[in-house]
Amino acid sequence: MPGGALTVVEAALAALEASRRRIDDLNVYPVPDGDTGTNMTMTVRAVRDALAGATELDAEAELALVARSCLMGARGNSGVILSQLVRGAVEGLNGGPETAGDLAPRLRGASDAGYAAVREPQEGTMLTVARELAERAEALDPALPLGDALAEVVAHGEVALARTQEQLDVLRDAGVVDAGGAGVLELVRGIAALVRGEPLPEPEVGTGPLPEEAVHRELSRYRYCTSFFVEGEEVAPDALERELGAFGDSLLVVGARGAVKVHVHTDEPGRAIALATSVGVIEEVSIENMHVQTAVREERITHSGPPPSTAGPAATAVVAVVAGAGNARLFRDLGAAAIVEGGQTMNPPTSQLLQAIDGLDAAGAVLLPNNKNVILAAEQAAAEAGKPVEVVETTSMQAGLAALVPFDAAAALDENAREMREAATAVRSGAVAPASRAATIDGIEVAEGEFLGLADGAAVAAGASVEEVARAVAAHLLEPGADVLTILLGDGAPSVNGLRDELAEAHPALEIDVHEGGQPHYPLLFAAE
Repeated sequence: MPGGALTVVEAALAALEASRRRIDDLNVYPVPDGDTGTNMTMTVRAVRDALAGATELDAEAELALVARSCLMGARGNSGVILSQLVRGAVEGLNGGPETAGDLAPRLRGASDAGYAAVREPQEGTMLTVARELAERAEALDPALPLGDALAEVVAHGEVALARTQEQLDVLRDAGVVDAGGAGVLELVRGIAALVRGEPLPEPEVGTGPLPEEAVHRELSRYRYCTSFFVEGEEVAPDALERELGAFGDSLLVVGARGAVKVHVHTDEPGRAIALATSVGVIEEVSIENMHVQTAVREERITHSGPPPSTAGPAATAVVAVVAGAGNARLFRDLGAAAIVEGGQTMNPPTSQLLQAIDGLDAAGAVLLPNNKNVILAAEQAAAEAGKPVEVVETTSMQAGLAALVPFDAAAALDENAREMREAATAVRSGAVAPASRAATIDGIEVAEGEFLGLADGAAVAAGASVEEVARAVAAHLLEPGADVLTILLGDGAPSVNGLRDELAEAHPALEIDVHEGGQPHYPLLFAAE
């Protein structure tokens, strides 16, 4: 096989990255959170990064690093299963395969390890595709050269992937093939292209428009996709699996005593992490709100518009940190190319911002943190990115939306950043938030359970009524004069029809826009321009 482990991993990664968005859109099983392509890509990227940073490893140590870094960096259900496929493929490997006879046991090892990792294996999934790849390799002439063998395996994989739609009810109902299976096939396709010295071919299955049944799917039973790596002398896989299974599903606990990767869907991610920290040290913690991911997936597919131009990458693209499915749609409508979920109390890590930047098809990127607590992570991501990045230091989503108004994807990065900073500073931001405790803030006394009103970061009102506090916030924002007032309704926000009517009567020239933002923590957000 050409090159070493790093070259092979880079070929697999390139294939996954080329199809990441398509695989995300196919994702309806086990839950429609639209992240399978991203999770598999990030898992393989963790292996690439580990190999790129290693020096002077012999073949055995290199393969051990591949297995461990894939396990530690595994993201989501698909990434954890992929880590076991990789472990099974490299276990006991001495030198690279050269023929079909060498390839078959590698693919069989991957399939067997994958099935063994899942408590209740389902056919019609990535496990099925992995098994069929192994079976095809085993049926070939053992002397067939590796490149020809991989071509045969990939061709059979296309057929196996297409069949998944008939093997799993949820896929049949949605009219799509399995996303994880598509990811496995793309990974092998990339390696086959490397071995054969050919450009990466276009996928043949699952590339058409998605049927409506695949777009609108029920939310998962649990809210949070939680994963972490835990290591320590007291870490026992069976015990963790038993205890975690009491308050979650889609559970995977893979590894051996002393070091395991955990993936679970639960409403109690803190409880899962506390359980792990009681027996060991945790790393690579990831907690994703699947209900938000499902809504964002639906919005992305529904409002994706025409396919991107083939004229080449844009000069500039925007990554925005956003909370709330409705807000995510607003940012996309204004031109944001990538949305990272986050905000108050849920600040995304640098790695997640880097992932979004790396996925952009643009020469440069503008990063909108939209929260003061995210600015540091944004600056770190900008410093580590492989392309020029400008952080426009927005401290609220309202400022981020204002910054996007002058954005022009065809304009240079520095020009966009300058104009976006000017636009962000021209907006006045307000909010209504529930008080978790009694306090005096900026001279305003608020009791526990009451609502606090903020204007440009300062407390201006407090009271038991959302409407009364909102009225006071709007008055402060409009006092200097404004042409447009935007109101973003949070999760469970009350109606603002009465407030809107009052403001329209008091300010006849004022344009008032109300949007379902869906943000947590803040029933109402205001932006005055």
